Amino acid sequence: MLLRLGAAIVSAAILAGCSNYVRPNPAFHEVLTQPYRFDAGDKLRITVFDQANLTNTYLVDASGNISMPLIGGVAARGRTAAELEAEIAAKLRNGYLKRPDVSVDIDQYRPFFIMGEVKNAGQYPYVAGMTAQTAVAIAGGYSARADQANLDVTRQINGEVLVGRVPVTDPIRPGDTIYVRERYF
Repeated sequence: MLLRLGAAIVSAAILAGCSNYVRPNPAFHEVLTQPYRFDAGDKLRITVFDQANLTNTYLVDASGNISMPLIGGVAARGRTAAELEAEIAAKLRNGYLKRPDVSVDIDQYRPFFIMGEVKNAGQYPYVAGMTAQTAVAIAGGYSARADQANLDVTRQINGEVLVGRVPVTDPIRPGDTIYVRERYF
């Protein structure tokens, strides 16, 4: 009887050691329902109506800014489309245009990254509506040793880096880093 109890305790300890589940911070999933915020690597289509020389595609640079003719640098990192539209219009009203009508849309999202037990780890273009499973498929599928039950996602939210273990059906965001772990058995 004592031998069985000892074996049960050892088995429970081993299983507990294998379970390194990291519950995501609530903000990890809340960001999925909030308006999209721009960051470095996003390509924006900015339209200033009746101003062909200002209408163009602009890349958010590493410092989080875009550079437009006449008004120069505009901070884009952390802003929504509506916030950026208002900022650009305000700068254009300051001595350049009387009533600028500005529209900001995503032309191309920043890439996502995938590593670990996939066939082709690397950086890939993000497509709206992607799930972790779609990301794995884009990376060539799982390797033979992959844990296919769930995976780890690293996401930056408001300057804070959060990591969470999620099911493969979970949505991903531009800029996420996905890590597919190796299975134990």
